[in-house]
Amino acid sequence: MFVEFFMVMIPPTVTYQEKRVNFKAKTFYEHEKLKTARQKLTDNLWKYRPNRKLRGPLRLCVKWCYPLRNSKFDGQYKDTKPDLDNAQKLLQDCMTDVGFWVDDSQIASLICEKFWAKIPGIYIRVEKI
Repeated sequence: MFVEFFMVMIPPTVTYQEKRVNFKAKTFYEHEKLKTARQKLTDNLWKYRPNRKLRGPLRLCVKWCYPLRNSKFDGQYKDTKPDLDNAQKLLQDCMTDVGFWVDDSQIASLICEKFWAKIPGIYIRVEKI
C-alpha cells in the first residue's frame, strides 16, 4: 500500500528549528510565521490523508520543489536555506497530526531532496515496507 501526491504550493521556508523560548515562563512557543507554515502544510495535507492511519514500518520520499530563481534551472538541486532536516521535521509533524500514520517513528526509510522547479510544491510518497 502507498500514498502518493504532489501539493502545488510555494513550500514554506520557515522551519521547526525556529521555535522561540519564553524564559520567564520557561516554555517553548511557535512564532506567527511558524504557525502560518504549519497551518499551510496541514490544510494542504488533509485532502491526501489515507482513510486509516498507516501502521508498521514506512518509507517516506519527499521532494521539495522551490520556485525558480534567475540563475537556476528546473530540476537543479537547491543548496541554500532552509535546511532540509528542519523543513522535513515540520512536514512529518504535520503529517502525524493529520493522521497519515500513528507516529513518525514508524518512518524506517527517509528520502528527501530539494530542487529549484518551474512548478513549486511538495511531492510526497509514503509506502509500507
